[in-house]
Amino acid sequence: MSTLTYEQAAQRLLEGDGYLILTHVRPDGDTVGCAAALCTALREQGKEAYVLPNPELTAIFAPYLEGLLAPEGYEPKKVVSVDMAARGLFPENAQRYLEKVDMAFDHHPSQEFFAKETCLDAGRAACGELMYDVIRQWGSVSQAVALPLYVAVSTDTGCFVYSNTSPATHAVAAALLETGIDFYPINRRHFRTRSLKRLKLEGMLTSGMEVLDEGKLAIVTLTLDMIAQVQAKEEDLDDISAFVGGVEGVHTGVTIRELRPGVCKISLRTEPGELNASAVCAILGGGGHAAAAGATVEGDPAYTRKVLVEAIRQVQSQGK
Repeated sequence: MSTLTYEQAAQRLLEGDGYLILTHVRPDGDTVGCAAALCTALREQGKEAYVLPNPELTAIFAPYLEGLLAPEGYEPKKVVSVDMAARGLFPENAQRYLEKVDMAFDHHPSQEFFAKETCLDAGRAACGELMYDVIRQWGSVSQAVALPLYVAVSTDTGCFVYSNTSPATHAVAAALLETGIDFYPINRRHFRTRSLKRLKLEGMLTSGMEVLDEGKLAIVTLTLDMIAQVQAKEEDLDDISAFVGGVEGVHTGVTIRELRPGVCKISLRTEPGELNASAVCAILGGGGHAAAAGATVEGDPAYTRKVLVEAIRQVQSQGK
């Protein structure tokens, strides 16, 4: 395992060919945007490049990968991962590449360094930020590359609202807009439009919200029954973990989502300088950033809520 600078990573990519790019489970805008941008940029450099189809890709992000997905039976010469911090984030159809990743691009401090070489910058708000700095080593960034990079950066910062947003984030966004991309449809699609099913789910979450610590900690639980009741699809749940954090006075927002019977996903978001989300989730086998982290727990929602609160109290007692 070795780490690479942006310049080294860009040069290493030019030295190879036959690329397959991996995205993580429950793919979000950052992993999809980075994959689309890198694949397109590599093709612009005359390289053969594809993105491995992700079985969990939702309709809201699928358009960004049109024409980029690897055909069945494709055998890559090089495997690259984007926005993947851990082996546990490999989709089912990517498991065979667990020990075959040549290069990983990531911004999570919990990176497991599973690849032969890693380009990591935990100070960036989105993997899309560092991907921009890698790709621009090859010259000017095209609109075809800039658009998915904007998706990556904007979605991982909540349209530049989250505390991870920095001057560098805005500088990258400005550079992407200067290419002439039409950003308004992206912002409207991801930040202003909600399906009726989504609104019904948010109503259910509000009704069942549990508030602790004098209103500073809020927990909502999204069960399989709730999802079935409104017949919601995966795209209706995009970034639903941000919902609870919008409640006035809440410093720590938790979303417990039942993925399947006996397995729940925790998404934890905190205000700057408050509870360390990554430390809490690390206790539960997960990780992420100080202000946004996640973990998967084997157990029903009630059990997951119990071990979550215990982990929060443990971290609070340590003053983190």
